[in-house]
Amino acid sequence: MTSFSNAYQYVTTCVGPNCVLLKSLDKKRDEFASDIAYGLTRKKKFIPSKYFYDINGSQLFEQICNLPEYYLTRKEIEILSSIKNDLARYLSTHAVIELGSGSATKTRFLFEILSESQDEIQYFPIDISDIIHESTEKLQDEFSNLKITGIVDQYEGGLKLLKSLRDKKIIVFFGSSFGNFDKKNGTEFLKRIRESMNAEDLFLLGIDLVKDIKVLEQAYDDPQGITKKFNLNVLARINRELGANFNPSNFDHVAFYNSAHKRIEMHLQAKTDQHILIKDIDLSVKLRGGEKIRTEYSHKYTIPQLRSLAEKTGFKIKTIWSDQQKYFGLVLLSIK
Repeated sequence: MTSFSNAYQYVTTCVGPNCVLLKSLDKKRDEFASDIAYGLTRKKKFIPSKYFYDINGSQLFEQICNLPEYYLTRKEIEILSSIKNDLARYLSTHAVIELGSGSATKTRFLFEILSESQDEIQYFPIDISDIIHESTEKLQDEFSNLKITGIVDQYEGGLKLLKSLRDKKIIVFFGSSFGNFDKKNGTEFLKRIRESMNAEDLFLLGIDLVKDIKVLEQAYDDPQGITKKFNLNVLARINRELGANFNPSNFDHVAFYNSAHKRIEMHLQAKTDQHILIKDIDLSVKLRGGEKIRTEYSHKYTIPQLRSLAEKTGFKIKTIWSDQQKYFGLVLLSIK
């Protein structure tokens, strides 16, 4: 297995003969508490969307991905199924680094391609959620040629750990999580990815494209109510981990497309005046009836925007693939 000089900041667990997990020792609870305290004391309150993904949130998101309204996963798989031969032209002995790996459903397409040219594939999934433990166990059963080093950490920490990796690599960021960044932070994120890459490395990025508003809003407010449960779950997490007294039933799930900013916005809207106590951080929060707590921005892009962003952050676009309806795009990038 691959070893790293800076892995002392992680607890190592062996999951199988070809799989180890590295879990960050950073004080994530302190960061969680600090971020919640900051977000809920702003005039326009918010909770960072990365805190959706505890174990329950990750499982709910897997359910969302299977909903008929949630076109993103379906369209991305459609693209991957149609480009396997084309994508294979760019890949040879690449190791795979995946950001926000989750269940690694879409990454299996890469493993199938790389298995044609490699007896052994190095795979480095990075995910903030412990769901990575379950997904890596399943992958070992499916692909005997995988050598897995899973990293339970935020993207920045995982990429920092992997910076010393000298193997040729492809970094993949499937789904539409890049859209959660605002313009400034998205630009900085791409620059950090660029700095972690060598001359022969590749970056495969999933991008949700601008489309009909009705299609967008249904994807984030499904009639089955799964996305509502996903959104409300973050309050249950704050209750459990920080000793808060949120009553999720006192909040509505609100999702809409902001055309001016080309983004979906998700909020939790208080049904009544409320007084929330968060014991572990000694915080009292008052909410007025109708007041919103923003939980997610999901920005949508046009192809010209993508080309401009790539140019600005030091990338060269090798190709852009999309589904037949032009709902979603996969962008393959290399460094200039």
